[in-house]
Amino acid sequence: MAPTEGLVPITRAYLARYYDRYSLPPLPYAATDLAARLRALSADLTAVAPIAPDEDLMGQEAAGIPAHKIDENLWKNREQMEEILFLLNTSRLPAALQQKSTPEDAEIVSKLGDIEAKLKDMLKKLEQFQLKNADNVFNTVMTYMPQDFRGTLIRQQRERSERNKQAEVDALISAGGSIRDRYALLWKQQMERRVQLAQLGSATGVYKTLVRYLVGVPQVLLDFIRQINDDNGPMEEQRERYGPALYTLTKLVLAIRLYLHVSLARYGQRKIEKDNIAVLHQAVVIYTEEFVKFTEFIGEVFVNAPFFISAEDAGAMDASRKSDEYKETIIPAGKTHEVILSVEAINSYIAWDFSLQQGALTMALDIGFHVEYISPSGEKTLILPYRRYEADQGNFCTVSVGSYKLVWDNSYSSFFKKVYQYPVYVIPVVNVDV
Repeated sequence: MAPTEGLVPITRAYLARYYDRYSLPPLPYAATDLAARLRALSADLTAVAPIAPDEDLMGQEAAGIPAHKIDENLWKNREQMEEILFLLNTSRLPAALQQKSTPEDAEIVSKLGDIEAKLKDMLKKLEQFQLKNADNVFNTVMTYMPQDFRGTLIRQQRERSERNKQAEVDALISAGGSIRDRYALLWKQQMERRVQLAQLGSATGVYKTLVRYLVGVPQVLLDFIRQINDDNGPMEEQRERYGPALYTLTKLVLAIRLYLHVSLARYGQRKIEKDNIAVLHQAVVIYTEEFVKFTEFIGEVFVNAPFFISAEDAGAMDASRKSDEYKETIIPAGKTHEVILSVEAINSYIAWDFSLQQGALTMALDIGFHVEYISPSGEKTLILPYRRYEADQGNFCTVSVGSYKLVWDNSYSSFFKKVYQYPVYVIPVVNVDV
């Protein structure tokens, strides 16, 4: 676990001083201008055929105000890229474009192919950016967690939770859910992660039980993640400085999708004019170029931000110390020591971490250890076979409710008592997501 003393409190004012070092270059005016032009071209096409309900919804979204949160906008951009790529699938293009009936059709298909390639590349980069950022956040929190079985448990819980979330997405897709449905679910899952982070910071919800096991987590980090969802919390400084550029890019990709949808839907009545496909292509070029610049910039800001700086870099002092949770127990020669833990829910974890005090003897001291399950009827089942250790750290996920007995065995020793320190826990099922 990283040292925690000497950390500077993470506040909005503190982040502001950090962000002063990172000035985001302004977007070209064309980003705003092209979005307006595409919305106007889309409106003109409604004279060809009445606007459909889904097109009306797209138009309202393109003309509206983007969401305030930066990560919500990133998800919205990712959603729009996928929607555009869905439109550009060859099987969904108008018949004239699939067949390249005329040289003009062939030229449009070429431009659309270039648009598709640029957006596929941008989508891949955005996905990688989001994965990397999520790992950075999680690993930062884990840096300040005790580096023992508790950290392992949190990682295991996170992996299981992420598998469950992916299964939820897969089920939605199998049931015929749309791209919009899928991204609504993905954003809901992202907000659940944020809520759980805030619960960790304030020791509420599922963390009422778990937080007592996270001894040593710095309060400044808990205070920060507790406020992570607050409109006027520390992250608002980031939104005010870097949000407007991202909002402009969000409006641009919404306008690109709107025009592409409306124009392709009416291609049989009115083909896309050469000047208009040029406007669309220019919009995609500027959008992808500027979006790459934004993610690279914000990625650098994220990775170097104060809540990603190690305790050593923050001027932390040595904080190595044993927690009061480590109990010291003496087992006389020829005796055993037992701890019985009651488990009320399956998939809870039982965990331990013990080590023997070694004296001045040249030989190392050890102690026998095993774990067994005792059913409500009294029947015993061996969970962890007997073995002798100088120290051990371990855990397992329970498959049955009931009692679990942990036994430290010094019965084989005729002369030497054993002194060891240990905590043992029953940790109920929680999801620790970031």
